[in-house]
Amino acid sequence: MSEAPALASRRPPSPCVKVCSLDEQGYCAGCLRTLEEIARWSALSAAEQWQVIAAIERRKVFLKR
Repeated sequence: MSEAPALASRRPPSPCVKVCSLDEQGYCAGCLRTLEEIARWSALSAAEQWQVIAAIERRKVFLKR
């Protein structure tokens, strides 16, 4: 059985680590979200939140953090 439908309905924990400062590329130094992603987090669906989490993981690789 696939986990994708289960993940789509279960919200991830917030990636916030309480280090809130935007870097020169517009990413939070703590969680690597954009200001828009931070502002909209609570209004996003569970699936959209998981998409942000996936984007953060890609940023970690790209930014080598």
